Amino acid sequence: MFYVVSKLFWLVAQPISIVFLLVLTGLVLVLTGRRKAAIATLALVLITVGFVSYTSIGALLIQPLENRFGEPRVPSNVSAIVMLGGATTARPSTARKIVALNDAGERLTTTLWLAQQYPAARIVLSGGGALVADAAESEAETARRFFLAMGIEDSQLVLEGTSRNTIENARFTGELLAGAEGEIILVTSAFHMPRSVGLFRKEGIDVIPWPTDFRSTGQESLALDLANPTRNLETATTAIREWVGLVAYRVSGQIDDWFPAP
Repeated sequence: MFYVVSKLFWLVAQPISIVFLLVLTGLVLVLTGRRKAAIATLALVLITVGFVSYTSIGALLIQPLENRFGEPRVPSNVSAIVMLGGATTARPSTARKIVALNDAGERLTTTLWLAQQYPAARIVLSGGGALVADAAESEAETARRFFLAMGIEDSQLVLEGTSRNTIENARFTGELLAGAEGEIILVTSAFHMPRSVGLFRKEGIDVIPWPTDFRSTGQESLALDLANPTRNLETATTAIREWVGLVAYRVSGQIDDWFPAP
């Protein structure tokens, strides 16, 4: 139930949806003769889109998330390396039997490097089908194709291909790692690490956070940024989603801290 509610909520609450609804509201106001209210609404849309797309506000919102966990300590006795899904694009990967990477593709390359450093560790690939309506393969299966192509032995890979969100990532991975001896490294995007660590702790799993896929330098200040407005909008959307997720998970009791720390 939580999964369905969270997806429906974000469908409406994400910035692009709010902009769409505000524009629709403005048009309705125009058609009903409420011209001043329509102008005010559309002006709000223009200011919001301009501010988010042409300033560094997205980087400013995401950098506290990315800075929460610093440079990881290098462990000596690693029993498992857990990589959370979200690094591949399901439709082309499934249809073409390839590994189509998205902006979080560094999760795969970082995990590959770690697998080479710890050849005795199990590589747990956690991620189910992200597309509810399509018969897409699991993200774990797509990731498996990547690691096999990179020379990692199939016997080293452990697939968890049923989870649909980070809550289930932690829960199902915890079941696979029950009784594991040695330390466990968790690989996911830096902005996603606080929520992920909180969820794994809730499952009683102590992990070594290994953040990757940084979207900010960690030292931004608010300024104009005209180079890539689309990227700015994406970064802001990602940050807002993560902050909302932290609040929702804490309120619902899925994590024990508002902002999990090292």
